[in-house]
Amino acid sequence: MVFRPSRARSVQKFAVCLLLALATAQAAQAVPSFTAQRRVGYGTGDQWEPALAADGHGHIYILFPQYGAVSDCPACTAPTMALLVSDDNGLSWQAPHPLVASSTGQFDPQIVVDPVDRQTVYASWLQNNKRDVMVARSQDFGRTWYFAVAERSQGDADKPVLTVRGADVYVGFNHEQTFVVAASHDYAQNFSSVTVNPNAGPGWSLAGGATVDPAGGVYFSWTAYARRELSTRPVRVYVSRSADSGRNWSTVLLDVSSAPPGCAAQGCEAEYLGAQIALASDAAGTVYALWNAGTEHGAAERIYFSSSTSGGASWSAKADLSAADDQVEHCFPAITAGVAGDVRIAWMDTRHSSLWNVFHRSSSNGGATWSTETQLSGSARGYDYVRPDGFRFPFGDYFSIAIDNLGNTHVVWGEGRNYKSPGSIWYTHGR
Repeated sequence: MVFRPSRARSVQKFAVCLLLALATAQAAQAVPSFTAQRRVGYGTGDQWEPALAADGHGHIYILFPQYGAVSDCPACTAPTMALLVSDDNGLSWQAPHPLVASSTGQFDPQIVVDPVDRQTVYASWLQNNKRDVMVARSQDFGRTWYFAVAERSQGDADKPVLTVRGADVYVGFNHEQTFVVAASHDYAQNFSSVTVNPNAGPGWSLAGGATVDPAGGVYFSWTAYARRELSTRPVRVYVSRSADSGRNWSTVLLDVSSAPPGCAAQGCEAEYLGAQIALASDAAGTVYALWNAGTEHGAAERIYFSSSTSGGASWSAKADLSAADDQVEHCFPAITAGVAGDVRIAWMDTRHSSLWNVFHRSSSNGGATWSTETQLSGSARGYDYVRPDGFRFPFGDYFSIAIDNLGNTHVVWGEGRNYKSPGSIWYTHGR
């Protein structure tokens, strides 16, 4: 068939328009899109520092401390560890309910899903005046639970961090300066504890993140703070690894941060805004670290990323992943990973004046390149601590991120008026 020139130009123009439309559609698909933030958990009282996990069957789990009365648990003493479950990847949620009654309060939630069967759910927290490190297991999507004490001691524990793979369950925590890991190799029925830093000096350690790679290597990240003069003392950022199921540990100094910014005006101690480090590993065994650190005592800190393909023996040069100005405070790293090279991160910063917001980035090639930043937090009516440009202060000193069975990202965090009260937890999901 022979086309006349005018018709040929029309066909050519149509083809160009079609290509442009396809390119535009592909670009639109590549732009991250998240739902508007929504409050989750109880509608009364305060909720903060939530933990989140996703399984392979469309369930999303949020574990959080409820400060205030719980109507269906007269034996509970605040804070109460409460569970929130979605059966449809976060589209709707069941009513929150206490995990187990306690008269001594429950603190510092953790919740994870076994990456082997993608169904068994594990949770951890502190109770008995923070002397018992609890671990719970559910095999029926959070309906019933088996409970165990990972460690019971005479002194306070702090900030448990939980990771699992198959029968192996590890929970790390600190007793002041010592960092301890309790390990179980029978699905959280029996535990034994090992001190990771037996030669610890004065001060205290704080757990940050944990992961077990596909080969069984166990990793915990933690920071070491000086006991006194926090406003002038540096903070060391570590990653520890065990190749023998938690019996022996080797530790790498990943970074040294300056002393944290002051926090007294918000009613919190100095380390609240100090260096933290989160960990994750992907299906290929690459380990990823995300942390905040500073270079000048008391000044703003940045958010940094590094990865290891050598089982934690060596790490890539740290990369600053925030587009915010140098004077913007960054805190509270959260990280998750999926298939090989799939890593997703979130953090909080104050780039909008003195208000805080949550930001997200993702990478499909192990951190070689990253998506543009996406702001996850937004405005909400009826809360004096949630403004159009951000929220007044982070409520709780960590938050959580996970990947569901459809490849979507789920994030939950806390927003408040200040460190003490009031505050609530907020949720979003997207790609």
